[in-house]
Amino acid sequence: MSRSHPDTDAGPAAPDRRPAAPGDGPTGSRRGPGLAVLTAIGQPVGTAIAASWQSGGVSIIGYALLVFSGLALADRHRSPRRNFLIVVAATLAYHLLDQPAGVTLLAPVIAASAARAAGHRWLVGAAAVTAYGSWALVTGATPRQAALALAMIVAAGLITEIGTLVADRVREGVAEQRRLAEERQRRRATEQRLLIAAELHDVLGHHLSLINVRAGVGLHLMDRDPEQARAALEAIAQSSAEALREVRAVLDTLYPSGEAAPRAPAPGLDRLGELTDDAAVATRTVIDGTARPLPAAVDRAAYRIVQEALTNVRRHAGPGAAATVTIGYRQDALMLQIDDDGAGASGAPGPAGVPGPAAAPAPAGNGITGMRERAAALGGELTAGPAPDGSGGWRVRARLPIGPDSSPQEVAA
Repeated sequence: MSRSHPDTDAGPAAPDRRPAAPGDGPTGSRRGPGLAVLTAIGQPVGTAIAASWQSGGVSIIGYALLVFSGLALADRHRSPRRNFLIVVAATLAYHLLDQPAGVTLLAPVIAASAARAAGHRWLVGAAAVTAYGSWALVTGATPRQAALALAMIVAAGLITEIGTLVADRVREGVAEQRRLAEERQRRRATEQRLLIAAELHDVLGHHLSLINVRAGVGLHLMDRDPEQARAALEAIAQSSAEALREVRAVLDTLYPSGEAAPRAPAPGLDRLGELTDDAAVATRTVIDGTARPLPAAVDRAAYRIVQEALTNVRRHAGPGAAATVTIGYRQDALMLQIDDDGAGASGAPGPAGVPGPAAAPAPAGNGITGMRERAAALGGELTAGPAPDGSGGWRVRARLPIGPDSSPQEVAA
């Protein structure tokens, strides 16, 4: 097994987890030396211009110290504490050599900002006080010179603090924007998964319920009427094949765009006849208004609501029940109403003499909750409860708005 050197950079995929060495700060290897080069040029040029208004000029050693303190900034992010002390030492050496005043505090301010950002606030203050005291004692500065130097150091400190605060706010803002973007992405992924889960619930619930009813009919008629039993088995084969096609179409949405094309068109009210013919309960369809093309999301949601409502009729009202599906086309909304008479719930014979199931309440389970969520996602509403005529049946009513607000995230089904 290969052994890595302790100082080897592992790269972004494997961040260095060693405890930070004293004085080390955030790695800045990805940051270029542009600011260091500009400072190494700006300090001597600015100081030379300022010296032209003074009695003495800058010596070769003075220029070298100014250039060195500027270039040293290239290491300020890798080792901010050490870098700050080096820059302060070079700047102090420049002034102890009695060089002209000028643009000499630019490098210390930048180095102090890096050290301050790395958490070395007290080091910055202590080094500034120590450097100022050493300069005042060694050079024997006059009170005026000492006051002027102190004012410059204080101003540099204020600039450092303001710059650090601004940088912190910018970093916090960037981090918050990144967090919000990730949260939005997670929320979209969760919504997509919920929509896919709702599609799978509707598809599997409808077809498995139908298969269960047909299987019961087939078993009951196996010996008495083989032809009817054969028809029931053919219906089971057809329903299972349709269920597989729809499940594959829903699962295709889990693949990235372009990797898998839907194998079946998204179901809509144009397939309502197939749905009611295959419902395993006597179903009558009523169209109220003039049928017209609907937005894809509304069309698909309407189909799924009718499908789930008929599935609930089979489960709770029994195969002896009859259902009526009413589709109402309004100017700004699509109205759905699914009624059943509850006839199969009393144990009355179902198709071909198959007894209906015992009466059972139809609680607001996952099916009704899913229908409500589909309607709410489009800005509509759905109610479900006992039929108002007291017949013992059940009624589902939904209103789906038709307009610009009725287009949630699309999910191919």
